[in-house]
Amino acid sequence: MNNIALGRYLPLNSIIHNMDPRYKLMSMLILMVTIFLPSGYIGYVIIGIFVLLALLMAKLNFTMIFKAMKPMLFMLVFLTFVNTLVLRTGYVLIDVFGFKIYSDAIFRTLYITVRLLLMIMVTTILTASTKPLDLTLAIEDLLSPFKRFGFPAHEIAMMISIALRFIPTLIDETNRIMKAQASRGVDLKEGSFKEKIVAILSLIVPLFVSSFQRAEELADAMEARGYVPSATRTRYKQLVHGLKDYIMLGSVIILLGVIIWLSL
Repeated sequence: MNNIALGRYLPLNSIIHNMDPRYKLMSMLILMVTIFLPSGYIGYVIIGIFVLLALLMAKLNFTMIFKAMKPMLFMLVFLTFVNTLVLRTGYVLIDVFGFKIYSDAIFRTLYITVRLLLMIMVTTILTASTKPLDLTLAIEDLLSPFKRFGFPAHEIAMMISIALRFIPTLIDETNRIMKAQASRGVDLKEGSFKEKIVAILSLIVPLFVSSFQRAEELADAMEARGYVPSATRTRYKQLVHGLKDYIMLGSVIILLGVIIWLSL
């Protein structure tokens, strides 16, 4: 569970950390759209170089990305297995006792792996370089034009911020429950399928109870401090953008244009 890096803020002094969170969030959304465009190998090499530069500018190490990818290994293995059974196009790479693995099955899996890796890198850069409070203010500002249509921009931003804030807390809580259950003789790794289901239930039930208890305590604390979502609010911290924010957003837009040109 410690391998999950999403939601963990790292207090470093870097160019990405000092950027306006609104421009970081817009850049991330544009990069997500760019990643899903079918731009081929050249396009993904360009996107990969751009994301790697952003990772270095944020002073983040590659170990964090590898740890974030580790929980996805099971899904990647499952996708590889499904693709080898379903896809029968391309040329034969491996032929074992009449069972053939075609090239498109491997290439399709690599395609999904690269997309997933780039998405995890982009989201990790955002959450590791942006404080949850700043992310809340950025989301609220970007959604504020929709307030005239009755869209609850502040409430949505607050929910997203709380969810990101409690990801590390839930991970720590899960580790604590796993250690407590292991000390009582619960084995989460060995045993039959039925025993594993029982062991997982012994982990999920207390985790849900603890999560609901934390949610209730947080709600009581917000009410005790007079928090009213619909009330007019002032801000202690004002978001300020500068030249580096324009350069970053402009670079991402140029990248999007290049990838669209390659995909066409």
